[in-house]
Amino acid sequence: MTYNASCDSNLDTISRWTALTGHCRNGRIEIDNPAAERALRAVALGSKNCLFAGADTGGERAAAFYSLIGTAKLNGLDPETYLCELFTRIAGHLINRINELPPWNLIVTSADPVKSVA
Repeated sequence: MTYNASCDSNLDTISRWTALTGHCRNGRIEIDNPAAERALRAVALGSKNCLFAGADTGGERAAAFYSLIGTAKLNGLDPETYLCELFTRIAGHLINRINELPPWNLIVTSADPVKSVA
């Protein structure tokens, strides 16, 4: 028997049919999610630039940075300023007070306040 890629793709579509047609049964479900697609665009564009990672650990580090940057943006902070503030504090920070460092808990102590993203 010969391998047929289109048959595989059709079987995959059929197996996900309920999820694919969910918006037909429930009008509140969107067909697509532009907000999520916009948020992931930087990851898709950056993936070609991250070919230098060379190993799984490099990819894991890139994912951690994407997560930090995205979380800062979602909390209305300028990612560059947030990362500078984070890296300034983290070396001498007590591990039992790590919950003070996420963007939603960060209290700025430097002279330059963390800028809000417009």
